[in-house]
Amino acid sequence: MNATDENAAEGPPPVVNDNDTDPRFAEALRELGLDEVIGRVRRFPDTARTTAEAAAAIGCEPSQICKSLFFAADGVPVLVLLDGSAHVGMELVRRELGAAKLTRAGAQLVRESTGYGPGAVPPFGHRTKTRVLVDRSLLGHDTVWASAGTPFSVFPMDPKSLIAHADGTLVDVREPMA
Repeated sequence: MNATDENAAEGPPPVVNDNDTDPRFAEALRELGLDEVIGRVRRFPDTARTTAEAAAAIGCEPSQICKSLFFAADGVPVLVLLDGSAHVGMELVRRELGAAKLTRAGAQLVRESTGYGPGAVPPFGHRTKTRVLVDRSLLGHDTVWASAGTPFSVFPMDPKSLIAHADGTLVDVREPMA
């Protein structure tokens, strides 16, 4: 599939409807001047919580999915965005942050910090200002698909715009391929 083909999908057709966009995420899009993205949000009848589910629902490569992984660095929340085919290098993230300890954030910290549940965290539009690290692997695509605030919805965006709106810092935190 061509990375810029936003209309191809396998399986049941997605629903595109303003009423299906998470209200908090729609508000964040409006605040960022991204009203047009609301019309590109795709909501699926089945969950798109995992990379495999989202890629299958959209009809794209797993690497075109923007994974949102939430961590606590010395207790401070941090969001890491990377391509769906990658694995995060925990030690790389820890060193990048200069943290003594890095752990996966629990569901409560994710909800308190972002306002969204695990598996539904969008790259921006969070309840609190959260540090965002973005692995350079996302720049390998013309378009990536990220969570739109629910386990059933995603939206397309070019990676440079996504990084800018997330106020992300480009880093190399992808675990090296074996």
